[in-house]
Amino acid sequence: MRITRIRPKHTDAKRSYENVGAIILSVAAAAGIIAIGAVAPNALQLLRFLPSKRAAERRHYITKTVYRLIEQGYLEQSKTARGVPCVRLTKKGTQELQKYKLGEIEIKKPFRWDNRYRIIIFDIKEARRAVRDELRSWLQHLGFIRLQQSVWVHPYKCKEVISLLKAHFHIGKDVLYMEVDYLENDKWLKESFGLT
Repeated sequence: MRITRIRPKHTDAKRSYENVGAIILSVAAAAGIIAIGAVAPNALQLLRFLPSKRAAERRHYITKTVYRLIEQGYLEQSKTARGVPCVRLTKKGTQELQKYKLGEIEIKKPFRWDNRYRIIIFDIKEARRAVRDELRSWLQHLGFIRLQQSVWVHPYKCKEVISLLKAHFHIGKDVLYMEVDYLENDKWLKESFGLT
């Protein structure tokens, strides 16, 4: 279940499963530990992703998805002191949840530009070339424009988005984020971003 690719293509069934899986992982992350029987009531967002109108069928599908996540190593099963089956998020599940969040990121366009540019500078070693290339792909996907080889610019606030990318690729020390009030010869940038 890989969803870190840009704009992945899925069948409706697979997309439904991944949406449900993401919400179950989010519920487990928020609760710390949760009884398997309590997953569905605590994940009301699941309802809009499930085609069946029957509550029993929906609960069955959610339970089936929980056990699939356990098999994949994203959740681990245990029991409470009273013997109630429950699940908690694993390290692998935390990483997978981060991928889901990454797949949903976008930079929102404000009603009015604040006349500031957001500059991203990175220096990633050749040994991590694949990471460097994937980061470039994400920056392009998010609407950044390259100023120089490893210098990219965007006109809108995106600090949280960049922080998520840095965490996902483990490149916190290799990427510098800055906001600037002035950028020389920026007429072409304003035209490219539709700011004129």
